[in-house]
Amino acid sequence: MENIKSKTYDKYIKALTDISRAITSDLYFEDILKLIVMVTAKVTGFEICSLWLVDESVNPKKIRLKATQSIDPEYVKNRSLDRVEGVVGFVATHNQSLIIKDVLKEPRFKEKEMAKKLGLVSMLSMPLQVKDNKVIGVLNCFTSEPHEFSETEVNLIAAVANQAAVAILNTELLVKTKVIQEELETRKLVERAKEIIMQKRKIKSDEAYRWLQKRSMDSRKSMRQIAEAVLLSEEL
Repeated sequence: MENIKSKTYDKYIKALTDISRAITSDLYFEDILKLIVMVTAKVTGFEICSLWLVDESVNPKKIRLKATQSIDPEYVKNRSLDRVEGVVGFVATHNQSLIIKDVLKEPRFKEKEMAKKLGLVSMLSMPLQVKDNKVIGVLNCFTSEPHEFSETEVNLIAAVANQAAVAILNTELLVKTKVIQEELETRKLVERAKEIIMQKRKIKSDEAYRWLQKRSMDSRKSMRQIAEAVLLSEEL
């Protein structure tokens, strides 16, 4: 038994390492989410692992399914719940894990037909927590047989969930930073191109900007591409 626990622990450590590596990778945000559920499912052997994230851009807040390693279209289709709805809503709002021995007998579990179709029985739902106890999402793990989640399993999945939360938060910040940097660079290029157009065509700033806009729409290219073309032609 001790040897089995040791092997399980080693698998979880590898999972944490894989997720940690993803934090500093150039993977897209969606790839990070898929990696988290795939690694978790692989090392645990659970039937389905799914990742839900809180959407704070809407009011009232929603919690949306973002990733799962399941290939069943019934499960991977885009779904969302109210922030306080269902098992994921309970876990997200109360910031505590929830173990369900049989999802078909759990009143808070909303997708019983889906569970019957996919043969899902037991469930462990874990909050994704970051600084100041803020919950940004929920990690769900399902089994296809009745399962008693041990304290070791719960603790290790909590460790994976915490590491996943850090990965998600850092990736979101990285994406936002890249977007801001690209926006600033584009503005600089457009300004330089606008000055060239003003000089060449003897027109005002707003007219030069409209000229760039029109070229962008007519050619179906971005303002950045048009600005770069203008700058290139000037250098030539």
